[in-house]
Amino acid sequence: MKFAVLVFWSCVCCINAAAQSDRFDKVEIKTTKLTQNIYLLQGEGGNIGVSAGDDGVFVIDDQFAPLTPRILAAIKAVSDKPVRFLINTHWHYDHTGGNANLGNAGVVIVAQDNARKRLSTKTPIEFFKSAYGPTPPAGLPVITFKETVTFHVNGDEATAIHAPNAHTDGDSIIHFRKANVVHMGDTYFNGLYPFIDTGTNGTVQGMIAAADRVLQITDDTSKIIPGHGPLSNKAELKAYRAMLASVSAKVAALIKEKKTLVEVIAAKPTKDYDAQWGNGFLKPEQFAEIVYASAMNTR
Repeated sequence: MKFAVLVFWSCVCCINAAAQSDRFDKVEIKTTKLTQNIYLLQGEGGNIGVSAGDDGVFVIDDQFAPLTPRILAAIKAVSDKPVRFLINTHWHYDHTGGNANLGNAGVVIVAQDNARKRLSTKTPIEFFKSAYGPTPPAGLPVITFKETVTFHVNGDEATAIHAPNAHTDGDSIIHFRKANVVHMGDTYFNGLYPFIDTGTNGTVQGMIAAADRVLQITDDTSKIIPGHGPLSNKAELKAYRAMLASVSAKVAALIKEKKTLVEVIAAKPTKDYDAQWGNGFLKPEQFAEIVYASAMNTR
């Protein structure tokens, strides 16, 4: 069941330099302007947010090391200012692979406390039977926070908010208050079932709570950047939250009936949502397995 996803994750998460080179040779960075100062960059890996203005460039996530020159070129196309800050939404290597490159260039790296702990050591991703790290010292966050930290940059207030035990135990959501833009990292996968890293204390309930937090601070004009998938909005986030809550409730009911994992998967608790959400790298059976693991871990 996990084989297809393991192959995908292995390709994406930097198994060796030769494979990296082949994987990323043809990747192009697409830039979308969201507001006067904020941009969405998409390539291979997690979506990147950029605030560019007189104060310099503030970056959210950095995909993979081989893509750093292309990412910097895309940033250079919208700003001649230096990159000053990088914040990691969490520790996974499709979001932090370029950390060492940027750290060596003098960029100040920031993350939630637990994200730095994960980056500092070899950390397993149990679902994929794999492990990554440690990140080179130059790529480690030099500033960490527990609950929130605010950057006063480019005429806005960019507040990073810890989303406890959501995709991982070190997730950050970044809210540009004046611009009305939110980057949710991997607490939000738009249009596909989300991977939840239960091995590093991620939970479905934490994902739902993260969605609730963002729904409270956004309105119908807000622009919401997911960790993966296209640019989104409040209505789409509401639908995502409803899917998570429904599947979670169905799996919980099956567990209450003492169903085994095999029986839970056979009951197809995601079937009402598969047409919309089941065409990503996680198939319905795999997402059901993750929701089951989350429920068992939090009993």
